[in-house]
Amino acid sequence: MSRGHIRLLQLLPSKNEDAAIHCQLFCTALDSKGTRPYEALSYVWGSEDKPCSIFIDGCNLAVGKNLYAALLHLRDHSIQRTIWIDAICINQGDNEEKGHQVQSMAKIYAKASRVIVWLGEEAAGSDQALEEIRIAAELSTRRLDNKAGILPLLQRPWFQRIWVLQEVAAARHILIKCGSAEVDGFAFCSGLNALNLSNELPADLQARILSVTYLIRGAIFRPKYATSQSDNFSLDIRPLGELIEMYHTREATDRRDKVYALLGMSSDNPTAAGLFADYKISWKQLFNKLIHFFLSELVSVVGLSDDKENAVIEGKGCILGEVSSVKRNATWEDRQDVAITWSNVLSYICVKEAWGSCWTLPTTVKSVQKGDVVCLLQGASRPTILRSYNDHWAVIMIAVSPAGDSQATTGDIKWSELLQPITVFPHNFRLIWDWDINANKQQDKNNYDYFASIPEHSKTELEGCRNVATRIRNVRLALQEVKQYEVAVKNLREETAVLERALRSMSNLKKTCVGSEDSEQEDAKETMVNQLIEDKGQWTLLCLAAGNGHETVVKLLLNTGKVNLHREELRTARWFAAQKGYKAIVKLLLDTGKV
Repeated sequence: MSRGHIRLLQLLPSKNEDAAIHCQLFCTALDSKGTRPYEALSYVWGSEDKPCSIFIDGCNLAVGKNLYAALLHLRDHSIQRTIWIDAICINQGDNEEKGHQVQSMAKIYAKASRVIVWLGEEAAGSDQALEEIRIAAELSTRRLDNKAGILPLLQRPWFQRIWVLQEVAAARHILIKCGSAEVDGFAFCSGLNALNLSNELPADLQARILSVTYLIRGAIFRPKYATSQSDNFSLDIRPLGELIEMYHTREATDRRDKVYALLGMSSDNPTAAGLFADYKISWKQLFNKLIHFFLSELVSVVGLSDDKENAVIEGKGCILGEVSSVKRNATWEDRQDVAITWSNVLSYICVKEAWGSCWTLPTTVKSVQKGDVVCLLQGASRPTILRSYNDHWAVIMIAVSPAGDSQATTGDIKWSELLQPITVFPHNFRLIWDWDINANKQQDKNNYDYFASIPEHSKTELEGCRNVATRIRNVRLALQEVKQYEVAVKNLREETAVLERALRSMSNLKKTCVGSEDSEQEDAKETMVNQLIEDKGQWTLLCLAAGNGHETVVKLLLNTGKVNLHREELRTARWFAAQKGYKAIVKLLLDTGKV
């Protein structure tokens, strides 16, 4: 099939509801200014099994149960219907054709005269539930009598899939069908709003429904003449990075579709950067391309696999500021107002003036929280929002496109020009971008430690400890810049504890091995100690080590000759150790003769 063309299905009529389904396929050019006289079906494929069959141009084609049921309900008694259905109109066995057609799906749904949302067969009172929603829309307010029917309706698989977002986002007119019951898309959204189900639905289901109804409601406001600013048709809804952070938990049979399903909605033209629907590449290759699209080729992807939706990323960057507060937007329920406290760096003044101190951001899977850090990675064209986790950072939003407050004159900002004055990137970042783990849930926070350690190829335990200590230090130095001193001190304690473990490991090794000490291990030990002393000062480090019972570290610090053994500092360190009952450390300090 030629590029720029699509197949359309003609569903032939039948007065006998039990008769076999007969169809015809034909090709047509997609390019035209207005909508076309065909409908597009939005549905869930369901199981890979295809127990049903239909006839296309006299030939038998196996299809799934859900699609078969949809065709039965769509078939008219006397008039043929022209429909676009992905499972039939795309040659699923041809990856090249599939890629081209998937790339055009936003355009296909945009040019359809109507998009039909098929929720499935009638079950659990779904027909009555749809009627409740329709009446609520008509009356603008209504007491919910059929809660038991509406909840299962909203829990149907269609609301969980990622492809449906683009399909309804492109639509000019939407009809929602469930069995024989049907309701207009705008009425469906208005009815749900009138029923005020916010207190009746689980939080995750509520967020899922809001994101879809927001797109369905907008269908009637979209122009009948689809336009695009480039050769690559796009709905221009949001930048790809924000779309991914909003929708990456939605389901897709093929993991790659979690990206491809959003390309047609993006406003930053990822196709120009070589990011397009390509089913010849693996998930690992796609995720790698995605990371470099957002963060530039200057970052290193050091941990990535084909069977997980997470990555470990390393790169240099600078701290722009800190999130000081987060509030729900008063106008749009799917947005949040994020206040930023800026870093006192002269080169960032241009950023502050252009973006303002309050950003309006979409509500994402990992919600932005007070204390999150706004940084710019070297080579990136947009800032990233991060959250510190001991020796690494969790990515909360990979690429932010700030919409400033009313006092900020953002205008048509060219990001590369705005960020050009920033040339110093003093911090080393180790990032975890994970689509599986929810950073807002306590049980998932500890799992970041596992991903942060991948991959580690340390030759010795000491080298491994040194790597961990260095990563903790990198996070601590960045936190100090935004004056998160309490967390930074906590990191310093952990850094000292890592040093203690390393020193004990060396001590145990000496006891079991005969011969002189390994000079490389001694150098590593010296480097770790010097790093701690240089960063935080001898007195604080000695007190921290004494107060946390790190006897080996205290002994090492006393023997380095780099700690000024003033009487007052030693007394303070002794007091910390005595308070916690660390008698051996108290004795070490007393033996200096200065306490």
